[in-house]
Amino acid sequence: MFENLGDRLQNAIDKIKGYGKITEDNIGEVTREIRLALLEADVNYKVVKEFIANVKQKALGEEVVKSLKPSEMFVKIVKDELVSLLGGQKEDLNTVGNPATLMLVGLQGSGKTTTIAKLSNYLRKNYKKKPLLVACDIYRPAAIEQLKQLGKQLNIEVYEEGKKNPVEICKNAIEYAKENNYDYVLIDTAGRLQIDEELMNELEDIANEIKPIETILVVDSMTGQDAINVIEGFNNKLKLTGAILTKLDGDTRGGAALSIRHLTNVPIKFIGVSEKLDGLEEFYPERMASRILGMGDIMSMIEKAESVIDQDEAYNTAKKMQNGKFDLEDFLSTFKQIKKLGPLENLIKLIPGAKKMGINNVKIDPKDVAHIEAIILSMTSYERKHPEILKSSRKLRIAKGSGRNVEEVNRLLKQFEEMKKMMKMMKNGNFKMPF
Repeated sequence: MFENLGDRLQNAIDKIKGYGKITEDNIGEVTREIRLALLEADVNYKVVKEFIANVKQKALGEEVVKSLKPSEMFVKIVKDELVSLLGGQKEDLNTVGNPATLMLVGLQGSGKTTTIAKLSNYLRKNYKKKPLLVACDIYRPAAIEQLKQLGKQLNIEVYEEGKKNPVEICKNAIEYAKENNYDYVLIDTAGRLQIDEELMNELEDIANEIKPIETILVVDSMTGQDAINVIEGFNNKLKLTGAILTKLDGDTRGGAALSIRHLTNVPIKFIGVSEKLDGLEEFYPERMASRILGMGDIMSMIEKAESVIDQDEAYNTAKKMQNGKFDLEDFLSTFKQIKKLGPLENLIKLIPGAKKMGINNVKIDPKDVAHIEAIILSMTSYERKHPEILKSSRKLRIAKGSGRNVEEVNRLLKQFEEMKKMMKMMKNGNFKMPF
């Protein structure tokens, strides 16, 4: 997400690094490029105009002009303005209630039904509480069945009464949740291809009846500038408490995310980052600004790792690495843990300095990952623990067993040995990061 915008902004900012000091002339050239980058990313014109004015004013301030490192000050100014544009502080989800009732609304095609399933999964995983999904989209063909299938995949119950009145369904669902000790009730409402009076009246009736603690709009980030009109249309009737931006893993220009909060004052609370049912992240303005400017996002990486990696296993592996006892059995175990984090190229982009190291656009073929796993699994347990015994005949057997060739087996063993050497250097304090 935001790759094109990020590259354009970083290229513009890099020009400042070549200047000994900041002047009105050279800052004008850089801000022109930033302005074009934002407009091409579909950021609202008024937002861009205000953003550039603020950056210029602060960059030409006395503190920056007299600074020993004006380029660093300029980067900080751009980042701070981006953070402000994205909402400043992270907005937490309100989960207080018995049960806490959350109502998701949105147009058809925004990914609302999948998102409500992701949100229920997120709440169960992070708050260790019991969610109930409620099927109230009685118009879209197969909407109820879609939610039931998603609930089945997650092992989360779906309350449905077919095509009854949605207001009655919601009332009954909340009573059911109270009787069965559910902590959260998540209501999947009907959508339309566009905002119309009939849809808004129904949503208003539901909101007036159940008084949800959160009324969240699901917005397809690929709708661009029109997302602002969609938010304002819903907000005028329902008083939204937040928004979830979906499909940020797609080919989106990102303008909606950079315009929404500033123009509507509706906070972005979550972003959809993959099609998987765990592909929902809380929205942190500062972290997103860092990602856009190529500064990485170590905190998100750590949180993701903590949520999927077995802590005891990771600790034991780290101890083996430190003691030089790391073998291919451990390598396979680590490999499986890393796979849980999702596509490796997405993980690499969160590393600070990834662009400078030339690894931000690395494409990792899932087939290559599967081939490595197949080669290691074709070894005996003893061979994995003692890779030094792997001579020609054993390598040939492993290659045949994994459906690969001997050259690939040799390449894997060479990479493994190089990794062990790097670990030894890190242990001895001789390894320096390239940024």
